[in-house]
Amino acid sequence: MCAKQLLKESGSRELTLQEEIATLGDDDLMEFMNLTSLRTGVSGIIFISTAMGPHGPRVKYFVKTGKGQPSFSVSIADEPKVVASNLPARTTDQMAPTVIAWVKLNRVELAKFWDEGETWTEDEVDAFRGRLKPLPAA
Repeated sequence: MCAKQLLKESGSRELTLQEEIATLGDDDLMEFMNLTSLRTGVSGIIFISTAMGPHGPRVKYFVKTGKGQPSFSVSIADEPKVVASNLPARTTDQMAPTVIAWVKLNRVELAKFWDEGETWTEDEVDAFRGRLKPLPAA
């Protein structure tokens, strides 16, 4: 399925990471990281990337990594919110407040990475990773 058709057919459905990467053009650059609870204080995986896809800045939350795994996305904004999900509603409802709190805590850094990260050197990416703050232990 071509990328434009995939985007059109998805509507507001959360794309899998594999589907979303398929929408990128040959010249699109992207940096990404799968952050674990050790880095975020959030149980599960938070996927962050530089600008990807036709939507605005966001992070994806996964229960576990792997091709085609379900996820939900949270906008990187002053008031982050869940913008799409293909996880069970119970999982989204349970984990969204924690992911939203983490995005709020790191919003400025995440927005910089989304907008500028594809041009950063390895040292700049390492420094960025070091500036990300985990949520305090509960």
